[in-house]
Amino acid sequence: MKIVGMEKHHMKDKYPCRLPVWWGNIGEIGAHPNVQGVTGRKVVLRIEKRFTRIEKLMARIFRAPREVRRPLDTMNSVLWELCDGKNTFEEICNYLDSTFHEDIAPVVERTKRGIEQFKSQNLVTVLDTRFNDKWEIKRGVTPPNQTLEELDPELGIDVEEE
Repeated sequence: MKIVGMEKHHMKDKYPCRLPVWWGNIGEIGAHPNVQGVTGRKVVLRIEKRFTRIEKLMARIFRAPREVRRPLDTMNSVLWELCDGKNTFEEICNYLDSTFHEDIAPVVERTKRGIEQFKSQNLVTVLDTRFNDKWEIKRGVTPPNQTLEELDPELGIDVEEE
């Protein structure tokens, strides 16, 4: 099925790709396309907090967490898993449209906004060519520029490849 607004969209042939971020899955399997690497489970991102000297002191006094755990909703979780640099923007829109139907309408605009939101938080980039595994984008991998503590098993975050 042809998606309205895709023909001349500037991102049509671009490849959205996750940047190095620790992530895993939680919860039950929900709606998802039959695509390798897409589980239909919710995604949780773990990002190390960066403190200034004063913030570090305050964080120690108040025992603030050293990381942010950010759970994504169902649609953004599927979008996250599809942004592996192997699917074009058009393919991602088709997968999301066939999975979520009218819940994601208008799919082109909603997908573009989702990717832009991830980009604004330095979680995703958009490539002109297919991703060539230049950096690690798999579940449960701590990026080289971060130091995350061991994951508490009681959180129920799964990092195994499906």
